[in-house]
Amino acid sequence: MNYVSTRGQSAPRSFADVLLSGLASDGGLTLPQAWPQIGAQEIAGFAGRSYADVAFAILSRFVGDSFSQADLRTDVAAAYAGFDDPAIAPLVALGQNRYVLELFHGPTLAFKDIAMQVLARLFARALVARGGRATILAATSGDTGSAAIAAFGGLPNIELFVLHPKDRVSEVQRRQMTTAAFTNVHNIALEGTFDDAQSLVKSLFADADFARAANLTAVNSINFARIAAQAVYYVTAAAQLEAPPVFVVPTGNFGDVFAGEAAMRMGLPIRRLIVATNANDILVRALRDGVYESGAAHRTLSPSMDIQVASNFERALFDASGRDAAWVAQAMAAFATTRRLELPQPVLNDLRARYSAVSCSDAQTLAAIARQYEEHGRLIDPHTAVAMVAAETLEQSAAVPVVVLSTAHPAKFPDAVRRATGITPELPARLRDIHSRQERYETLPADVGRVRTFIERELDC
Repeated sequence: MNYVSTRGQSAPRSFADVLLSGLASDGGLTLPQAWPQIGAQEIAGFAGRSYADVAFAILSRFVGDSFSQADLRTDVAAAYAGFDDPAIAPLVALGQNRYVLELFHGPTLAFKDIAMQVLARLFARALVARGGRATILAATSGDTGSAAIAAFGGLPNIELFVLHPKDRVSEVQRRQMTTAAFTNVHNIALEGTFDDAQSLVKSLFADADFARAANLTAVNSINFARIAAQAVYYVTAAAQLEAPPVFVVPTGNFGDVFAGEAAMRMGLPIRRLIVATNANDILVRALRDGVYESGAAHRTLSPSMDIQVASNFERALFDASGRDAAWVAQAMAAFATTRRLELPQPVLNDLRARYSAVSCSDAQTLAAIARQYEEHGRLIDPHTAVAMVAAETLEQSAAVPVVVLSTAHPAKFPDAVRRATGITPELPARLRDIHSRQERYETLPADVGRVRTFIERELDC
């Protein structure tokens, strides 16, 4: 199994190479040279198997000879041993063919744990095999940072730098990052938006001398290993249903919903993927108007989706264009300058064949939280609520299963939940003292030079 870049100027690489590097050397994102396949009979058989067994079956198709089957099985089992629900990603029925897929049972109460716990173990194993060191650089809109810290904190030969947009994540999200006691974790509160943080990270990777000296790598969803691991819960959910489902996905950086496309391209029957967004509706406009154009990022009650530039959309464009790497490279270079990209009609048609998109306001988000509590006795976080709003707009036959991805525990966003219901959701016992823990972070401007200097000082390089 080899991996290629969406921009076509990077030589094919192994899974371990992709895992340890994150971005391709030409600035593109990596994808398998050809999508591995799973058959209908195997998918049906997944319904009675454990989540770890299904994860092993899916991931074994991606790792090639980078890891032995025994090592992969060991790491997958260890990754999910600490989750607080044995199903890992339980599928909960809300009514006739209406479901919620709970993805928040990991150590940091968000869907990012499901992939990050596996990625960290494989990453550490590959790093030991190569006898190297790594500096992980992660921009986060709220959940990736804490998931990375929970997975990589304390591991040898790894330094982790996490950039979050200052005052644009919830207090619980911030404290999950900044109260970590690991000496190899360095938190940066960036004065700007998530898009600023993401752009800054890409600039640091583009600085070849610095990237090489610091041994930079990435573990957010630009790392394909994350996408591969997230595809698993689409498979486990669909295997339990009697008909191909519609998945409704709270979407910011496009990684989680693209994992659904990955599962589709592997052969999983999915009727449609619904991109659910807040006021940051770049993907809604792109699919509706055929123009991918960024604007100012709006602050909302669902801050993990306060994103204008969805990095993983490049992967969808690559496959939608028939894997035309030359066009993707030109398009991404032009977009970096103009912040605007007109999608060719064949590309747009391919995207529309699998995706729809819906945006909603904060008022609709609060109403959805209140409605779920009144009708089902469930507290949901604001990102899940955005997806609930999108699901309610579907003109879908009752015979078609609709699955809403619930991406975070409501206790991560207590202010929004309290505004909607009057109830403050309780944190799990392991996090109840989080407000009394000491925070540790550096506040920096959104300036690549200042951030690079901070990293160099911490690494002493």
